[in-house]
Amino acid sequence: MAASLNREPSKKAIKSPGGSGSSQGKTNSSGQTVKFARRTSSGRYVSLSREDLDMSGELSGDYMDYTVQIPATPDNQPMDSSGAVKAEEQYVSNSLFTGGFNSTTRAHLMDKVIDSEVTHPQMAGAKGSACMIPACDGKVMKDERGVDITPCDCRFKICRDCYLDAQKNTGLCPGCKEQYRVGDEFGDPSGYNNGTLQLPGADGKRDNMSAMKRNQTGELDHNRWLFENKGTYGDGNAFDPQDDGYGDGGGDGFGGGLLDADDKAWKPLGKILPIATAIITPYRILIFVRLIVLSLFLHWRVVNPNNDARWLWLMSIICEIWFAFSWILDQTPKFFPINRQTYLEVLHDKFDRPSPSNPTGRSDLPGTDFFVSTADPDKEPPLTTANTILSILAIDYPVEKLACYVSDDGGALLTFEAMAEAASFADLWVPFCRKHNIEPRNPDSYFALKVDPTKNKSRLDFVKDRRKIKREYDEFKVRINGLPVSIRRRSDAFHAREEMQQLKHMRENGIDPLEQVKVPKATWMADGTHWPGAWSVPSSDHAKGDHSGILQVMLKPPSPDPLMGSADDDKLIDFTDVDIRLPMFVYMSREKRPGYDHNKKAGAMNALVRASAILSNGPFILNLDCDHYIYNCKAVREGMCFMMDKGGENICYIQFPQRFEGIDPSDRYANHNTVFFDGNMRALDGLQGPMYVGTGTMFRRFALYGFDPPNPDKLPVKKDDEAQGEPLTQSNTQPLTASDFDPDLDTNLLPKRFGNSTMLAESIPVAEYQGRPVADHPSVKFGRPPGALRVPRDPLNATTVAEAVSAISCWYEDKTEWGDRVGWIYGSVTEDVVTGYRMHNRGWRSVYCVTKRDAFRGSAPINLTDRLHQVLRWATGSVEIFFSRNNAFLASMRLKLLQRLAYINVGIYPFTSIFLIVYCFLPALSLFSGQFIVANLNITFLVYLLTITICLIALAILEVKWSGIALEEWWRNEQFWLISGTSAHLAAVVQGLLKVIAGIEISFTLTAKSAGEDNEDIYADLYLVKWTSLMIPPIVIAMVNIIAIAVAFSREVYALNPQWARFIGGAFFSFWVLAHLYPFAKGLMGRRRKTPTIVFVWSGLIAITLSLLWVAINPPAVVVVG
Repeated sequence: MAASLNREPSKKAIKSPGGSGSSQGKTNSSGQTVKFARRTSSGRYVSLSREDLDMSGELSGDYMDYTVQIPATPDNQPMDSSGAVKAEEQYVSNSLFTGGFNSTTRAHLMDKVIDSEVTHPQMAGAKGSACMIPACDGKVMKDERGVDITPCDCRFKICRDCYLDAQKNTGLCPGCKEQYRVGDEFGDPSGYNNGTLQLPGADGKRDNMSAMKRNQTGELDHNRWLFENKGTYGDGNAFDPQDDGYGDGGGDGFGGGLLDADDKAWKPLGKILPIATAIITPYRILIFVRLIVLSLFLHWRVVNPNNDARWLWLMSIICEIWFAFSWILDQTPKFFPINRQTYLEVLHDKFDRPSPSNPTGRSDLPGTDFFVSTADPDKEPPLTTANTILSILAIDYPVEKLACYVSDDGGALLTFEAMAEAASFADLWVPFCRKHNIEPRNPDSYFALKVDPTKNKSRLDFVKDRRKIKREYDEFKVRINGLPVSIRRRSDAFHAREEMQQLKHMRENGIDPLEQVKVPKATWMADGTHWPGAWSVPSSDHAKGDHSGILQVMLKPPSPDPLMGSADDDKLIDFTDVDIRLPMFVYMSREKRPGYDHNKKAGAMNALVRASAILSNGPFILNLDCDHYIYNCKAVREGMCFMMDKGGENICYIQFPQRFEGIDPSDRYANHNTVFFDGNMRALDGLQGPMYVGTGTMFRRFALYGFDPPNPDKLPVKKDDEAQGEPLTQSNTQPLTASDFDPDLDTNLLPKRFGNSTMLAESIPVAEYQGRPVADHPSVKFGRPPGALRVPRDPLNATTVAEAVSAISCWYEDKTEWGDRVGWIYGSVTEDVVTGYRMHNRGWRSVYCVTKRDAFRGSAPINLTDRLHQVLRWATGSVEIFFSRNNAFLASMRLKLLQRLAYINVGIYPFTSIFLIVYCFLPALSLFSGQFIVANLNITFLVYLLTITICLIALAILEVKWSGIALEEWWRNEQFWLISGTSAHLAAVVQGLLKVIAGIEISFTLTAKSAGEDNEDIYADLYLVKWTSLMIPPIVIAMVNIIAIAVAFSREVYALNPQWARFIGGAFFSFWVLAHLYPFAKGLMGRRRKTPTIVFVWSGLIAITLSLLWVAINPPAVVVVG
């Protein structure tokens, strides 16, 4: 496909409307010229290929400006009609954009995206009737309701390309031969005067509103007209920037024009709920008591050595000192735990409720971009990703404010078509969720609920609608699961056809037909063209690590106002009075080339940041793993209660707790991790904020760009003539530039930090301004005026999308600060923790949002081996952090002390495994040698031990009280702490030390697998036993302690002078170790005697080795008879 696009010169050229070149309405000032290319199903080529880059500009050779712009030429003039803008946007949504480094940026018009039928007019591949121009196979565009768009009163059906040709050549309609009226809306032949009241402009003259003052349904946008013309509407001035207190005028900052007659008293959007004094005060006292007792105990242990076994005493005292240090790092950040509460009703009243200044009730909430990342459809099933996408598209948030992006790092056609199928099914699923208030909005989870589905449902047609949707979802799953076979069969058929054509060509040219035909085995799309991403059979430019950048707008941006369904709609379900719009949905696969470090997930997330900044530029970003879906449709609104509240401008991200499904009821391996999510994270929320844990996080886009939090006292004063010298306060809510926040960042340095995209640079101050809280109270010193975000965003055009394709190319980050200061940080497998640490280190704070109904739910590995490898990856990242400049010991003074201790603990906790393994062997060594860690079990030692134990139990009970976790969950966490500490953490330390010291990288991988046979058991994976080298240390520890107990007991039984006190002391600690390893032992046993032979082999080998070792160290005494 790529090679054939330059065979034929252009017949029709794409026309860029005279509006903005980006989503922010900015004109692209770059001199670069990039054309595109596409091919229609009939074989016609529209040339839009890249011309030679003009390097004669002012830029240096280090920074080549690849900003995309379609120049205005005599045959490519901007159109005055907003109809052309709509046609352009629909053309963009039906095109697959590809490009990259040293390659042509192409827009391939997709006549067919998937094999199944596409019905929703927002979706790619949704076309109207056939064009009535002879010998043209183009399709008539559709409006938001799916009705054919006709630009002339005669209703002559014409495709977009033919319409542009007609306007360019004669300006006459090919049907009625009448002149196309300038300013006619494409798709609204009746014009704007049909029944529309002509309102006076700013100069008092009556005039029709321009196309840009109308929404996408053709209705007058009253708010935008009033804003731009300062016109009157009814009694008084609805919006007058001169008197609103936020413009250039003076006053107290609250002009009467902005306040509605029914305005209520100002209310906060959330509040902090302190922990009950009866719980938190004893908790803090016990921390101090245990700290004092620990200090006294360690002092006593140091000054009272065991002279009979100094080696045993020395090892134990070193381990105990480290454990005390580790406990301090873990416990002290828990001094100030808090809870939070949000007020969704206040949020709705402030941003969504209709008022005299907002009669249509258009939302003033900021936009939010959702990021979903996936890399391999074989490991991450496309059906799981599709269900996550459906839960996002159906979220309870203003539709026009949402945009969903999926990053396919594998560039697989399977993922692409699965996402297209999801967008098609969303046509039914999303309105169904809105109509019947469905929870959860993941269809797979919803239909799997074991509760009465009719509970709290008031509509009489719910049961009938649910039955229809269930049937459609079952067919949807069949289509998704059948995509691999469908793609393979389609590709085989096209490949066979190409081979036949090649063979025919060889015969016609007299080439020996016996010579083998060499045709690359390509992967084919549904429209009969090559897939530009990775092929099933890898080839040059078509492999997982070597393919072009791909960007497809699956669902184009919706109209700004609700689009209600009607009984006349050709829908399976009656959606009368239900908003049928869908959020914007974009598929993206960044360019990958050999020789480039693509930085795994962090690189993919940064590519999403750049592409979304150009396309939608939501001031907030919420990232989810592909197996985490939205369980609470109001989760984003809950997060906005913090971002939009007083002081929200200093919040860099909102972290939601991770909740998991499919975990075994006993939670054998502490998969829920409730001690961390409900204990540690709540405690950090009382400091500078929780850590970023990789998913379920809502970011402030401006914070991701590497800027410091705003400080109104240090920001520059206004430049307006009427307010010289006035400081930037609540009454001054003007947008600022990037250099205002970073004095060291001038315009010339923007490419060095953010790259060469002009649109991306222009989007930064817009995202910062739109992400501010509303300045509706004197205490809000850094905000924006109410109503500033009610203006519809500009539609997409080819220039904007092509710029986004350029921003996801593999070369874009070269010589920039992406991954170093900007975006997700590179250099660690735990890029999430490092990214959050960098923000806290710059002075930002974060918030922990625990909702009554879980915000998100996902899956977690319940198999022992998979769980150990997950923990291994986390611990390896922590070791990398400890040996990097992200070590909290090197943090700035902006990081609070207790927050610093929490981050220090993140880098240090894997090293506890070294001391933990030694300490787990000490009881066995004590039993083998007949010695103990103390000279004798005197009263002082026992009192200290009892006091420390009681304090630990009391702290655990109080922590369970204020965190809300169960005591069993706390115990499971303690068990898995020892299991992981003696296996995965130790491996991470060894791996990290070898990498830092010798540059050697070790990978701990699976070596054997024992599969289960019970496919109906949802917990069958729990009983799978997959051998891994990580299991060796816990097995050795368990076997040594068991043998030691048996040996010591036998010795004491047959001894002439038994030392039972020492035996009991050693045996007690051995049983303590074995009790913690009990879940590990159950995992090794599997189920129904399915334990792999290798477990018995290792156990026997270890037992024999230890026995021989003991005989060699302490040989039995020779008894001489007679």
